[in-house]
Amino acid sequence: MSTPTRPSPPRRRPGTVRVVTQNVWGWYYFTEAGIGRAAPAEEWPAPWRARQAVLAGGFGELDPDVVAFQEVIADPHYDQVAELLGAGYHVAHAGRREADGSGASIASRWPIGDVREVDLQVSARTAEFPAVALVAEVRAPEPIGPLLLVNHNPNWELSFERERELQAVVTARAVEGIGGVDDRHVVLAGDFNAVPEAASMRFWAGLRSLDGVSVCYRDAWREARPAEPGHTMTPANRVVAEGTWPQERGRRIDYLFVRCVHHGPTLDVLDCRQVFSEPVGDVWASDHFGVVADLGIPSRAPATRY
Repeated sequence: MSTPTRPSPPRRRPGTVRVVTQNVWGWYYFTEAGIGRAAPAEEWPAPWRARQAVLAGGFGELDPDVVAFQEVIADPHYDQVAELLGAGYHVAHAGRREADGSGASIASRWPIGDVREVDLQVSARTAEFPAVALVAEVRAPEPIGPLLLVNHNPNWELSFERERELQAVVTARAVEGIGGVDDRHVVLAGDFNAVPEAASMRFWAGLRSLDGVSVCYRDAWREARPAEPGHTMTPANRVVAEGTWPQERGRRIDYLFVRCVHHGPTLDVLDCRQVFSEPVGDVWASDHFGVVADLGIPSRAPATRY
């Protein structure tokens, strides 16, 4: 067994916002009574109890301001986000979830205002997955001020890039249709299930248009670590290699982006790194590595208009 280790997060800078995206690979503990019955924690299978401890401890050390979660459990009996973060966070859950309650959620240490759920059911092939974009108004204090957090969670199947293209356009149109969007910061986060070279990701990065629509978001990982591949789904993770994706060769599919206005992004990427990318003891937190970024107001903000 390896020595328990977890890299310490960088020192926080005043007046910044720390954002995390993490696919938790959550799952419900099914009882003989079936779905919808939460078991006491002492009855959880040992592997989940161990992962739960690693995730909760990691989030405690990260002390994030805002988190975009994918594959967390939320139903009338159990709130996995509250279990992982503890008190002190406001939480919004997407309504569309899998049968066991797995889906997308947003947590914020600051109050959450309007919440929109964007339906990403774009073809007959997407029906078996609760693809959604959850958009929450986070009432961050100055100097950041109010921001929109967009938790984009399109379909995961390797051959569904056409659907991911359609889903990207649907989410982008929804965000661009929000009143006053140019006067607010927009942070786009999530498990995008696509590599940077894919058409859907090139669309988000402003490198191509889709369906007559174009946007531009700055990729936090590429800004901070352009020479590093940053794979978040990788056989270096024993859970991936021995379980969920045994033929996986390594991909970057989890992202944090900042929306650009006419002359650049409204927030600077001060730091970006992976989280939950090492085991604690012999326990891996998830089959995905997460991403954390510290964002701040640029010394000279870009103009939204002339």
